[in-house]
Amino acid sequence: MPSINNVQNTHIRDQLRQLHRAILEIIGVMNKPQRDEILIKAAGIPLDRALFPLLVGIERFGPIGVVDMAEGVGRDYTTVSRQVAKLESLGLVERRSSAADRRVREAAITAKGKAMTDLVDTARDRILGDIFSTWDTHDIDELVRLMRKFADAVKDEPANGSSKPVSDSG
Repeated sequence: MPSINNVQNTHIRDQLRQLHRAILEIIGVMNKPQRDEILIKAAGIPLDRALFPLLVGIERFGPIGVVDMAEGVGRDYTTVSRQVAKLESLGLVERRSSAADRRVREAAITAKGKAMTDLVDTARDRILGDIFSTWDTHDIDELVRLMRKFADAVKDEPANGSSKPVSDSG
């Protein structure tokens, strides 16, 4: 007769696999260049698609160093540095020395860049409004609460992955 722990661990492992698959599907959809194009068009902004995730990332997480930004978007530092320079030339971001470490150059959103990301937010709200139109408020609240809890836990997880895995051995 299987122990309760084994049954629970198997159930948790199955649930985690389903969660992982759902996350991969969401990431796959979100990483499609066509999604950015749709959002750019819906926002009515004149921005190259390659610059779009950087502008949004700088607005959400900035001021942010180029190395941190490159890690966040999964691109090479030199590529991100050139793209941030392009955003700066468009007046959407400014680069400056970090207050914490003068050796680090950070990118920060400008008023013009913020106005552009506000248009993106409005367009995203319309698109997500359509996606969630059949959901009740409680389900949306729970999704947001649990996603925030998950995101916080993932950020706090050690990079070496040393946490104890779920096992059948109890």
